[in-house]
Amino acid sequence: MNIESLRTYCLSKTGSTESFPFGEETLVFKVGGKMFALTSMDATPLSVNLKCDPEVAIELREQHDAVRPGYHMNKVHWNTVIIDGSIRESDLKKWIDHSYELIVGSLPKSVRIALEK
Repeated sequence: MNIESLRTYCLSKTGSTESFPFGEETLVFKVGGKMFALTSMDATPLSVNLKCDPEVAIELREQHDAVRPGYHMNKVHWNTVIIDGSIRESDLKKWIDHSYELIVGSLPKSVRIALEK
């Protein structure tokens, strides 16, 4: 997965938006005003920070060298995934979905209902 396919997939999620709130090099994807993914435009290899259930986050870190505690994030709830070819694209998409769903689940009911329309 490259930056364009990552961007396309994140923006395919209902209600997702992109912005650069931390400067020109950090691309942030949000739903309902809350971040579910962020990536550095300049990083080589590409990496993405994703929200994750704390227990699942630990499991993923133990199973994959390319999954690490979230860089500059709450390390209990966020993972940094290094996109170096060692992670299957289907797994990465599943983890993006998980991050998105965690954020949507934390949104007020009125916002969640609006996203369903």
